[in-house]
Amino acid sequence: MKHDVFEKNSIVLLVGILVAVSIGGLVQIAPLFWIDSTIEKVKGMRPYTPLEQAGRDIYVREGCYGCHSQMVRTLRDEVERYGHYSLAAESMYDHPFQWGSKRTGPDLARVGGKYSDQWQAEHMINPRSLVPESIMPGYPWLATTKLDTTDVKQKLKTLRMVGVPYTDEMIEKAEEDLRAQILVEGRAVRDLKKRYPKARNGKFDQRPGTDPSELDALVAYLQILGQLVDFTTFDAAGPNLR
Repeated sequence: MKHDVFEKNSIVLLVGILVAVSIGGLVQIAPLFWIDSTIEKVKGMRPYTPLEQAGRDIYVREGCYGCHSQMVRTLRDEVERYGHYSLAAESMYDHPFQWGSKRTGPDLARVGGKYSDQWQAEHMINPRSLVPESIMPGYPWLATTKLDTTDVKQKLKTLRMVGVPYTDEMIEKAEEDLRAQILVEGRAVRDLKKRYPKARNGKFDQRPGTDPSELDALVAYLQILGQLVDFTTFDAAGPNLR
């Protein structure tokens, strides 16, 4: 047999494996050098607001990704349960992305707007008060912990260095926008929404006060997930690309 030489000589087998893997790798990688981007920009996508970004940092800090993914696969049962399958563009400003490979809890890619701010806040404080069968731990300290805003501008500057399109104005107004997002109304809120369309505002943790809590930030982040792309009009063929 012609393959006997590979079966009887480990060095030849190793060389053969390296050649096969190299050819396969070139076939997959080489085309990437002839395209501008592997991710097509989709209409509606924008960077996170300073408060949403702070909430995302808390989400990562608390290890939420260990039980929740943010990637709806193209499988029929997943689409029927969670909604439209996830687009690569939806994670283009995530560093790192939160796709995940394990679900102890539900996928959160489309959780934004599914529940009220009050529901989200109460669920984070005591999950079993709303979902008796939940095994999720509570995070009551988030509601009483003041959000650290001292490095908000620096965070946005750092993210811009890795490709997130924060403008000079967004960075300059970062702390102002962060505080504006927990207000109900006012000029600061209107300015925030000009810079960040579809930004949701209000006191997310349902507690009085003008200082944002960590729970404010986390709920603001959860409420924007899956909300930026209008999937009722989305057409993968192209009209929503920009």
